[in-house]
Amino acid sequence: MSRILVTGGAGYIGSHTTVELMQQGYKVTIVDNLSNSNINVLDGIEAIVGQRPDFAQVDCNDQAAMEQVFATYPDIEAVIHFAASKAVGESVEKPLLYYRNNIGSLITLLELMKKHGVRNIVFSSSCTVYGQPDADHLPVGEDAPIQKALSPYGNTKQINEEIIRDEAHADANLQAILLRYFNPIGAHPSALIGELPLGVPQNLLPFVTQTAAGIRKELKVFGDDYNTPDGSCIRDYIYVVDLAKAHVKAVERMLTGKSAEQVEVFNLGTGRGLSVLEIVRTFIEVTGVNLPYQIVGRREGDIEQVWANPKKANDVLGWRADTPTADILASAWKWQCHLADKK
Repeated sequence: MSRILVTGGAGYIGSHTTVELMQQGYKVTIVDNLSNSNINVLDGIEAIVGQRPDFAQVDCNDQAAMEQVFATYPDIEAVIHFAASKAVGESVEKPLLYYRNNIGSLITLLELMKKHGVRNIVFSSSCTVYGQPDADHLPVGEDAPIQKALSPYGNTKQINEEIIRDEAHADANLQAILLRYFNPIGAHPSALIGELPLGVPQNLLPFVTQTAAGIRKELKVFGDDYNTPDGSCIRDYIYVVDLAKAHVKAVERMLTGKSAEQVEVFNLGTGRGLSVLEIVRTFIEVTGVNLPYQIVGRREGDIEQVWANPKKANDVLGWRADTPTADILASAWKWQCHLADKK
């Protein structure tokens, strides 16, 4: 079976994707510098799959070390590129770090792929490239206009998409699929892997579960005066396991020669928007756990409402995100409880 190189494979989405790949019989090599992940994730993957992925602790910007990875595994047939710095707020404070890390790593990867004859790349992109779509483009299809990025992080996603397009134009052998995620949440049903943010969580659900567990004093809901049914921001929350399965579909599509274009784009979401307060209320209903929260002022840079039109991914990739929200939130709480039991 084909070998897939997964950069950032010890991270949240990367680890779940590694599980799905291995369960489909793919050989996986993970490259991760562990700057925002934990080596123990490999134990979780092995416990689920019954086999440990190959692993190299390497920074994707390190050309010599990455060269060694490609030399060690000459049977790599495709790359899934997750490795990137991803905190929006930090990117505003440290833009050069984000540009060097996120853009430099992709350039290194594409150079080595070409040198070693690896033709296929799945790129981890983001719905941030759409900014706040106007009403005519909600739900958001792949034809929605790309808006000026609201952060250096978002800008690196846009620039990396452009780099891939330019390289594909120059190299007829390169195949790429750009997956624009909406908001991944939840954890593997086994509770052996899940989202493990370092420090204070930047995303909603880890903050919810940590607050419910008593690690955080209370959840802050940023604004209840938006033009939405309950006044809080609306997002398209997608189960991380469903998201991981889309990457397997993308790899299969390229390896079986089904790509219709050199560079294809798919929006990955559920097709429905849920508000922050809906998530909070559903979490309390599902778990029966008290969740102290406070409504505070709006947060700079927050988009009012955005959700996906996943029709293209449904029809072309044969992929669908349909796990019930209650099950997703239950999986996140199960993971949080598992973390507490390990301490």
